[in-house]
Amino acid sequence: QVQLVESGGGLVQAGDSLTLSCAFSGGAFRTYAMGWFRQASGKEHEFVASIRGNGSNTNYADSVKGRFAISRDNTKNMVYLQMNSLKPEDTAVYTCAAGNGYRNILWNQYRTRGQGTQVTVSS
Repeated sequence: QVQLVESGGGLVQAGDSLTLSCAFSGGAFRTYAMGWFRQASGKEHEFVASIRGNGSNTNYADSVKGRFAISRDNTKNMVYLQMNSLKPEDTAVYTCAAGNGYRNILWNQYRTRGQGTQVTVSS
């Protein structure tokens, strides 16, 4: 079955950049839309970004538009989230997810998710 493993989280300062990676295995990667979600302490999962299977289309939450960039490498079965100009409010556990539509923005629309990686942004 499909498995997802995130990496790249850590503790950074406001204004810094960080790139998250997600390794996909167990399926036909290019047939899946991929998304990133985040969950801050005590809050629900929040959509961050998504990308179409062939990489031709992306979708972003307004809160990260212009600062974050999602990309994928279908030769390596990897999806990335480049995060720039990080803010303390970006602090959360970031999780990648696989689904069947890049326009989907709800957590339960993505049937497979990883374990998540913690991103902490200090002020």
